[in-house]
Amino acid sequence: MPGTTIGRGNVLYDYLCGPTLTPASVAANTTAPQNFTILGLQVGDFCDVYFQGVQTAGIGIANARVSAANTLTIDFSNNTGGALVPAAGIYGINVTRPENLPLPTNAA
Repeated sequence: MPGTTIGRGNVLYDYLCGPTLTPASVAANTTAPQNFTILGLQVGDFCDVYFQGVQTAGIGIANARVSAANTLTIDFSNNTGGALVPAAGIYGINVTRPENLPLPTNAA
């Protein structure tokens, strides 16, 4: 189909990092974004995030993205009736940087 870009291609590089993060409290029955400084991240990087210990019961990682250069945004979900603090400690982050990203479908 003319004008369609298929999202496939080469990975420029892939790396792991393990920063120590100290998340803030998440209100009851909500999902809240929290920003962390991770040097070297670029907008367009794909990030898989997991906690390397036992996470606080009722807390989940709903999404992770690079929201700005050097800024990882993690959406923590709290599925309980009270405020909870996600566990502090080492979070494993797998960063995949694509060689190039296709333009969004609404880009000129």
